[in-house]
Amino acid sequence: MSFLDVSLGDVRMVLSKGWKMAVAGETGSGKTTLLKTMAGLAQAEKGTVSFEGQRVLGPLEKLIPGHPGIAYLSQQFELPQHLRIEQVLEYANELPEEEAQELFRVCQIDHLMKRKTHQLSGGERQRIALAKLLIASPRLLLLDEPFSNLDMIHKEVLKSVIRDIGQRLDITCMLVSHDPLDTLSWADEILVLRDGKVVQQGPPMQVYQTPVDEYVAGLFGKYNLIDGRIVRPEQIGILSVERPGVLKGRIETMSFWGSFFEATVLTDSGLYLTVRVWGTSLAAGDLVYVTVP
Repeated sequence: MSFLDVSLGDVRMVLSKGWKMAVAGETGSGKTTLLKTMAGLAQAEKGTVSFEGQRVLGPLEKLIPGHPGIAYLSQQFELPQHLRIEQVLEYANELPEEEAQELFRVCQIDHLMKRKTHQLSGGERQRIALAKLLIASPRLLLLDEPFSNLDMIHKEVLKSVIRDIGQRLDITCMLVSHDPLDTLSWADEILVLRDGKVVQQGPPMQVYQTPVDEYVAGLFGKYNLIDGRIVRPEQIGILSVERPGVLKGRIETMSFWGSFFEATVLTDSGLYLTVRVWGTSLAAGDLVYVTVP
């Protein structure tokens, strides 16, 4: 019996218990609709979703939409106003005290209990909303763009929380994000959608290094198209001396990105290449030779 089995027209996938899956795609590709259908909050136009061997009913088939074993955190979550956090969570709590306290520690909100909802930052509010869902003991957590509108500090905290939810609470997670840095380092598998169809599915390294087309390549960062092949900037090397098989060119721009430099090189053949290098004394205008795998 599959943990989650999705067969919705052109979208077919199986999610194993404990597996971390990310869904990627451009705006309007069907990511949110897919998650809502999985959660029983949107009616499937065709096909079915099965969770732990039973079909997930849609809102047209159930008085109160949703599945008790599946939690869905939307981008537009809401919390009651002007209540203490302990009150918000107490109303929804179905866990023994010890388990609830562990959950609050995992969500990194145990120090916020006496605060009121209107006194929280956006990242803190989101973690409260997440804990409120998890108190109902779901087995599957669906997160729709959880990192949007968060600053870097709160984003890193939430990433840590999501990792701990899977490892310490034994909850299977699936999330949607438009930022490749959110998914490549976290997911066991990535599902790429376009116009409601699956265009690629596989491990993060495979999707990043061998995308099936330019659409997929563009979703996960910059790339070069060389003789019909997709080559990532870090796969291209820069040399200061000529060797057999290299391309001669000149650096047009050089940008510093913190942990690396990014150069735009115009080759003698008129090809523009984006190249990523680490620790360099090169500058715009320098003559260079590039190696392409």
